[in-house]
Amino acid sequence: MKSERSILKKWDVTHQVRGEGHTQGWVLEPGHWYDFDPFLLMAEDWFTKGTFGFHPHKGMETVTYVIDGELEHKDSNGGAGLLKAGDVQWMTAGQGISHVEDPVEGSTVHSLQLWVNLSKVNKSASPRYQDLYKRNMPEIKEEGAVIRLFSGSYGKYQAETLNYTPVTMINFEVSLEKTIMPDIPKSYNGFIYILEGSGLFGKEEIKGVKNQVIWLGQSDKQGGDSDVIRIKSTSEKLHGILLAGEPIKEHVVANGPFVMNTEEEIRQAFSDYHDGKFH
Repeated sequence: MKSERSILKKWDVTHQVRGEGHTQGWVLEPGHWYDFDPFLLMAEDWFTKGTFGFHPHKGMETVTYVIDGELEHKDSNGGAGLLKAGDVQWMTAGQGISHVEDPVEGSTVHSLQLWVNLSKVNKSASPRYQDLYKRNMPEIKEEGAVIRLFSGSYGKYQAETLNYTPVTMINFEVSLEKTIMPDIPKSYNGFIYILEGSGLFGKEEIKGVKNQVIWLGQSDKQGGDSDVIRIKSTSEKLHGILLAGEPIKEHVVANGPFVMNTEEEIRQAFSDYHDGKFH
């Protein structure tokens, strides 16, 4: 029998108006590089067309989950696409790319964007996009629950998403008094963000509500290679995201949209960008 993960802590996410047509809250506030490893930050945004212009990234990945609205994206490699509610875009910036994400005219997009760190060896990877459309993702139906798997595994199911940094990403909707028990490798760091409703989490059944982050404790390391996470709904519908990943355990130096291992690499990243070396 697999061991159950504990919950280490929880916190509220507060949202602030950042400008006309843009409201934002930090799910994972930047700067906690080692506590959140391999995750760097996660923002929850409501925004309209023109909020974000073309901008670069290097040394990391962005994972954008569209909760509501329609989001167009295009990049400096000539790639483009359209994401709708329930879709995810997994962008590997790697050695450097510039892109823009913009709601369609008249649409307000509600999204989560997660930054995933890359190990030193993968920071020079070629940029790539993976548009993970809701309709194509594995959907697992259990009693009173629907789980959609965007990355990693859930029971016998495996997502086809390509990962440099191993990450499990599960979207779940659970009905009142029903429970799911997703499992993650013992080495993974992770958290749950509650988008709707309320529930009880972990083996201690810690209460969590909408706009709260439930941060998982460390595995007890005993028995098997994975742990299960208890998620029980105490509302008509509990909707949330589970994200967990393999810590990289490397030095992090971040400046704006660039995430590297040393100050010299950051300076080189800015130089390369200004010299037009990003794709």
